[in-house]
Amino acid sequence: MLSVHGRKPAAVVVEPVATALLKAGLTPNWTTLGGTALTVLVAVVLIPTDHLVLAAILSGLFAAFDMVDGTMARLRGGGTAFGATLDASCDRITDGALFGAIVFWLVYVDQASPAHVAVCLAVLVLSQVISYVKARAEAGGIKIVGGLVERPERLLIALVALGLEGFGVPYAIECGLWLLFFGSIYTVAQRLVIAAKDPASKRQIAAPAGAKTFGSR
Repeated sequence: MLSVHGRKPAAVVVEPVATALLKAGLTPNWTTLGGTALTVLVAVVLIPTDHLVLAAILSGLFAAFDMVDGTMARLRGGGTAFGATLDASCDRITDGALFGAIVFWLVYVDQASPAHVAVCLAVLVLSQVISYVKARAEAGGIKIVGGLVERPERLLIALVALGLEGFGVPYAIECGLWLLFFGSIYTVAQRLVIAAKDPASKRQIAAPAGAKTFGSR
């Protein structure tokens, strides 16, 4: 939802930053890679060592590069197919690093119950599935816009939970993970329903090269 409705308010801050980076000679792709490297580094170093408040603040700051690089591409006249592929791939990497680090924290720092660890692993998988459903549908000509828990909501809930836990609020991370778990399941189902109802969903696609069809020998 935030990815649809939050871009215009964020543009007030993002566009000046994007303009400054372009003037400094940075490209959207290098900005994507830099933001990804910093986000992963923060997650895998600070979360397992229990520096949760700092991890939440820095992760939120570096995650903002996800909006900056796209704005940079637009200001340059439009992005490229490779740039979009790189951006989506880096998003999956940072999501994996964040929730993988939270799993580490749950097991080795918090000594959480196996149920909470399993939920975090499920959220990690579901975060990839939510994005994959959209990407695969759009590759087949099906348009999917929005969803209950997209990447901005996922990051917001996870980082707020990290920050609250760091400030001493008990079970903040566990509550955030369970919220993401149920919201993510709903979002996967929601996107599959949207795809099924799209007029393009009934269009047949060609079989892979070399695949046998019914009745062939």
